[in-house]
Amino acid sequence: FESDQTLLLERAEVEKMAGTDEQKKSLTKDFEREISLYLQPYFVPEQKKIRAAVFAVAVAFVTVHGFAQTDAALPTVGQVAPTFTLPSQDGSQISLDSFRGKWVVLYFYPRDMTQGCTIEAHNFQRDLSLYEAKNAVIVGVSVDGTDSHQKFCTKEGLTFRLLSDTSHAMVSSYGSLGSFGGVTIANRNTFLINPEGKIAKVWTKVNPTTTSTEVLAAIPQSTQSPMPAMSVKPPAL
Repeated sequence: FESDQTLLLERAEVEKMAGTDEQKKSLTKDFEREISLYLQPYFVPEQKKIRAAVFAVAVAFVTVHGFAQTDAALPTVGQVAPTFTLPSQDGSQISLDSFRGKWVVLYFYPRDMTQGCTIEAHNFQRDLSLYEAKNAVIVGVSVDGTDSHQKFCTKEGLTFRLLSDTSHAMVSSYGSLGSFGGVTIANRNTFLINPEGKIAKVWTKVNPTTTSTEVLAAIPQSTQSPMPAMSVKPPAL
């Protein structure tokens, strides 16, 4: 049932995103169209009421249950950031230690290809040069596999690192492991790690439409020349 789980996750993204009433209506309308198309094969035309009821239950489930949080504690400001080594979208192993001397924007997101995650990633990509000017790198993490990350980056033109934590150990160490509809996900939390490797700021349950702007504003202007960026060229289709 991966398709219906994805659609419910899309709805949760809609519910969590703030913005104008027009934007919310547009996002909700997109979701309703997608879930209607998904349900359509299961019901004959005269059973439209049943289809509508199933849709209402799906929406209610997301609204009431949303994203479940694990019991692991979030790292706090001033704490040394938990270290990690994970594969990125191109298969290379990336360690937190390799970014020592830089600001690191470590953001966790639920799932590749979903609406809110795509918006958040686009915004980080849009602001990438501004982060580089502040001697900062962007690193996204989810529990999706590297193949999924590669497809996501290719489709959306993403050049910063997306790391895969299929074991869930690293996501859990940052208190960001959650579940949605029985599916394990990374909750939408963001950590700013200073050049000394300590947690400088934490944002939880972030709004994907404004995360990049807020995080960028929290990073001081760099007093040194930016170091070369570790970007990844999207693989060819």
